Amino acid sequence: MNPIRYAFMGTPEFAQKSLAALCEADIRPVAVYTQPPRPSGRGQQLQKSPVQIYAESQGIPVLHPENLKSAETQAEFKNFNLDIAVVAAYGLLLPQAILDAPKMGCINIHGSLLPRWRGAAPIQRAIWAGDAETGIGLMQMEKGLDTGPVFIQKSIPIDSKMIFGELHERLTKLAAEMIVEYLPKIAAGQMKAQAQDESRANYAHKITKPETKIDWNKSAAEIERQIRALAPFPGAYFEYNGERIKIFSADIHHLRGDKPGTVISDDLNIATGEGILSPIILQRPGKQPMTKQEFLRGFKIPMHSVLL
Repeated sequence: MNPIRYAFMGTPEFAQKSLAALCEADIRPVAVYTQPPRPSGRGQQLQKSPVQIYAESQGIPVLHPENLKSAETQAEFKNFNLDIAVVAAYGLLLPQAILDAPKMGCINIHGSLLPRWRGAAPIQRAIWAGDAETGIGLMQMEKGLDTGPVFIQKSIPIDSKMIFGELHERLTKLAAEMIVEYLPKIAAGQMKAQAQDESRANYAHKITKPETKIDWNKSAAEIERQIRALAPFPGAYFEYNGERIKIFSADIHHLRGDKPGTVISDDLNIATGEGILSPIILQRPGKQPMTKQEFLRGFKIPMHSVLL
């Protein structure tokens, strides 16, 4: 069997794990596309993406254009004479000229069960919405955002206490397994993609900064899902005495409380729009996450306090 001539296009760890799995299976790309190095950390030093670091360690040519709009960039891509391109959390829009360049087009590794949660933040949105399951799909890319026909999807359950970090890790592993198994079959024309059901489509919009603040008027159940969807990063927070305090896990109690945002006990049970939220792990600015007991030893929030 002739090797597949493909480019891999991705940026974060989610993509790097799939690239590594392909290389370990001796399915190596002829080129890797990733986002350019970005300023990161306190020193704002330019940091290469996980995909770039791995590809360079494997001696694979790496390209990191700011975008794919220029005729020169598109011609360079076309000159690779690709059978197919594999895209995973690349983070740049692919113009039609890029989508059309490989003989079999571009396939995307997407972190949801399409058509549910098209878009940028499917893992967080699935937890936040209280979905019982999510998964990974391999789809043929077209101009619309995650609208193309799907080759294969596999699901995994979302446990009731699962946080974003854990679900992301499980989906990353599943994505790597699936692309190794199915890329050769897709490239050989052995799999037929099925159109998505547009009537069931919804969108996983990028998480915005205002969404990370806890609204105590929401129910305890919804706030608890928000906390899990944003843990460990960027973290759901409330404000008290001018500090932004993050919560990374919490229990809920179906009891009647006080005015939403009111602390109703010395051990930091908090009234919400419906039910009581009891934080388990919290973090003050500049500190490590800690248990509620450790937190309260160093930072008292008295009963009847109102949190913002």
